[in-house]
Amino acid sequence: MTGFEIGLWSLGAILVLIYTGMHVAIALALVSFFGIWVLRDNPEQAARILSLAARESISSYLFGVVPLFVLMGLVVSRANIGRDTFDVANRFLGRLRGGLGISTVGANAIFASITGISIASAAVFTKIAVPEMMRAGHTARFSTGVVVGSSILGMLLPPSLLMILYGILAEQSVGALFIAGIGPGILVTVIFCVGIWLMVKYWSDFTGVAAPQASYDTAGLAAWADTFAKLAPIVVLVGLVLGGLYGGIFTPTEAGAIGALGAIVIAFLKRRLSGRVLWQVTIETGHITAAICFLIIAATMYSRMLALTGLPAFLTQWIVAFDVGVYGFLVFYIAVLVLLGTILDSSSTMLITVPLALPIATSLGIDLIWFGIITVLAVEIGLLTPPMGLSVFVVKGSLDDQTIPLKDVFIGSAPFAVLMLVALFFIVMFPGIALGLL
Repeated sequence: MTGFEIGLWSLGAILVLIYTGMHVAIALALVSFFGIWVLRDNPEQAARILSLAARESISSYLFGVVPLFVLMGLVVSRANIGRDTFDVANRFLGRLRGGLGISTVGANAIFASITGISIASAAVFTKIAVPEMMRAGHTARFSTGVVVGSSILGMLLPPSLLMILYGILAEQSVGALFIAGIGPGILVTVIFCVGIWLMVKYWSDFTGVAAPQASYDTAGLAAWADTFAKLAPIVVLVGLVLGGLYGGIFTPTEAGAIGALGAIVIAFLKRRLSGRVLWQVTIETGHITAAICFLIIAATMYSRMLALTGLPAFLTQWIVAFDVGVYGFLVFYIAVLVLLGTILDSSSTMLITVPLALPIATSLGIDLIWFGIITVLAVEIGLLTPPMGLSVFVVKGSLDDQTIPLKDVFIGSAPFAVLMLVALFFIVMFPGIALGLL
C-alpha cells in the first residue's frame, strides 16, 4: 500500500470513528499511530514520532492563552454579564422593528468580545432573550433562531478559541487573527441586524407579529446611571483585553491573564461570584483546557502522519495542475467545510481539513490570516446545520420551554446560515474586510 493510499484510508477511518461516537482526539491519535506504523513498519518508531509531536505541540508559551481566555469567558457567564448587555442593548434598540432580535444580536456581539465561546453565548441568551421575544409575540422558531445565529459571533469576534486553534495549527499570529476578526465580526453583526429587520417586516408568518415594546427612558438620570453601571464593567474589560492587545502592550497570553483577572475582580465587585463558584469555574476551566490540549496534541500527530504519507503534497500538485485558481479552490474548500459541519463539530472539522488545506493555500499565495477567517466562518456555519448543529442542541438543551421541538430550532436557524453565507461571500470577494486593520 502506497503512502497516498494510506493517507486516504486514514481520512476515511477518522471520519467513521468520529461519527460512530469516538472522541475526535482519540480517533486522530489512534489513526495517526497505526498510519505511521504501517508506513514505517515499526511500532516503536511510530510511538517515538508521535511522542515528539505531543511534546512540541503544547510546549509553546502561546498555549497558555487557552485556559486564560476560557477562564475569563466562564467567569463572565457566571457573573450574569450577558443579562446586563442584553438590557443595555434593548434599552436603545428595543423600539426598532424587530428590536428584541436586533438587541439580542448586539448583546451577543458585545458578549462575544469578552468570552470567545459560541456555546456559552448560546446557553446564556437562550435563558435571557428567547422568553422575552416569545412574550412579545415572536414565534418560537424565530426567537431560537436569532439566538443560535448570533451565538456564532463568539467564535468570530476576538477573542476566539477557534482562532487560537487555527493559529496554533497554521503557525500564525493569534494577535493578527484577532485583529482580522473585527471587520468580519462587525459585517456579520450588521447583516444579521438588517436580516432580522427585513424578516420582521416582510415575513411575519415566520417571525410572528411582536407587540410594541415598552418605551425606555434613555434620557433620565436614573436610566443613564443604570446603563453606566451595567455597561462600564464590560467596556473596562474589553478595553483591558483588546486595547492592551492591539496597542502592543500585552501579548495574547498576557491579555488573557489580564482579562481573566479583570473578570474575576468585576464579578466579585458585583457580588455575583463567591469563592465556591470561582472554584467550580476553575475546575471547569481545567476540564475544557485538558480537552483542547488533547485535541491539539492529536492534531499535531495527525499532521505528522499526513506529511509522511505525502497526501498534502499530492493534493497540492493536483489542484495546481487543474488551474482552478484561488477562488475555485476557496469555493471547493468552503463547500467541504460546510458539508463536514453537518456531521462534525467545529474543532473536528478544522483539525481534519486545515492540515490538508494549508499547503494548497500556501502554494496559491493565499494570505493565511485571511484564509483563517474564512475557515472559522465556514466552520461556524456547521453549528447551525443539521444533524450536528452544536449551537442548536445547546439552545434546545437550555430552553425552559420543552414544548419547542428540536426541528423548530433548526428551522429557525436556517435563515441565519444563509445570512452567514452572504457574509462569507463578501469576505472572500473583498479581503480588505479582514485584512484592512492589519
